[in-house]
Amino acid sequence: MHAFKKIAITGKPQDAGTLETVLHIAGHLLKRGMEVALDSAIVGNAPTPSGSRCLDSPALVEGTDLVISVGGDGTLLHTARLVVDHGIPLLGVNRGRLGFLVDLPPYDFDGLDAVLGGDFIEVDRILLRAEIHRQGKVLVSSLALNDVVLYKWNTARLIEFRTYIDGSLLTPHRADGIIIATPTGSTAYALATGGPIVHPAVDAITLVPVCPHTLSNRPLVISADSLIEVEVPDDYIQRVGVSCDGQSDMGLQPGSRLRIRRHDHRVRLIHPPHYRYFDILRAKLRWGDTNTH
Repeated sequence: MHAFKKIAITGKPQDAGTLETVLHIAGHLLKRGMEVALDSAIVGNAPTPSGSRCLDSPALVEGTDLVISVGGDGTLLHTARLVVDHGIPLLGVNRGRLGFLVDLPPYDFDGLDAVLGGDFIEVDRILLRAEIHRQGKVLVSSLALNDVVLYKWNTARLIEFRTYIDGSLLTPHRADGIIIATPTGSTAYALATGGPIVHPAVDAITLVPVCPHTLSNRPLVISADSLIEVEVPDDYIQRVGVSCDGQSDMGLQPGSRLRIRRHDHRVRLIHPPHYRYFDILRAKLRWGDTNTH
């Protein structure tokens, strides 16, 4: 008895190693009687296993029981935005480096078979929706599983902006930017800039200033139900960028306002049965490693 019958496989594009893994996984699934759809952007003109289908991203997830993302955490971040509103579970196969989110080795077919048979751990993760508003209209929007980052655009100077929480002014900032992170993103860019690690089960959003001019401007953890708004002065001439998961970029102009809140849906991440969050932290951050210098 299989927990999943219709499976879509996507991954890092234009990467020979990823394509090789995708095709091996597809062949294994087909031998087990699964229906397999492959991301045409990954496969290209390469020969595919008999019985598989190649589909573009929008059609890839329709009617699918499980999506497998092959690559690193960055690939999974992209795939999460694709599947979140469909409620489809997402399994990560690690061909990247750090791998906080993708934890199944490329050719661990025993682990994959365990997941297919229903032996897995499911963890739901929140996403953020970032919108840029101007004169009551939404100009552009994007989703982020890790973080939304306000950053200076091609300048060596600090940028100035104001941050509001649920309509109340937090503080005017002079900094290189600010990171608004989910618990998932707390082990990414936010961690590198001095932010706290937040357990995925905690419904919270973290605000982490990047190189603030005022050293007392410290990271802040707030409720995930909060509305965060950021604006630059009306007469501001420096270009300010907004990035979602480092993959989707927008510009924030004077007179516009960046609004960030929790997305309506959570992404369903599937992990093998041996998954333990604190084991991942110890391994990836090398806690207790006596050989670390």
